Amino acid sequence: MKTIIFIVLASIGLAFSLSGAVGILRMPDLYSRIQCSSKTVTMGALPALVALVVGEGIDSSYASRALLVAVLLLVVNPAASHALARAAYKSGVPMWQGAVRDEVVERKEQQKAKERARRPDDGGGEG
Repeated sequence: MKTIIFIVLASIGLAFSLSGAVGILRMPDLYSRIQCSSKTVTMGALPALVALVVGEGIDSSYASRALLVAVLLLVVNPAASHALARAAYKSGVPMWQGAVRDEVVERKEQQKAKERARRPDDGGGEG
């Protein structure tokens, strides 16, 4: 039974890692690739780490290390992916032309339109 659980978990990790690697190669822009890489790291590594714990036993020296790495991956990976995507966006890396929308640009345009509406017109009358 232990071997079957090990094989299933390792296969799940391998499948997610493979799909993420294909996604990294096939995605059109940096932002989509960041999403694929974070999925690969999280959903590919976590089942593999749990498989290691199951295969070696919960009382082995590998178990505590594997669980520590799993917790760190769950905490650090989303933050790192967000920081990378934000830095890319702020440095002007363009989004894919087929992207649905850029909400940040839309909000900035709405704010500019509101500011223009609030400003009194300089009708060119008295100066």
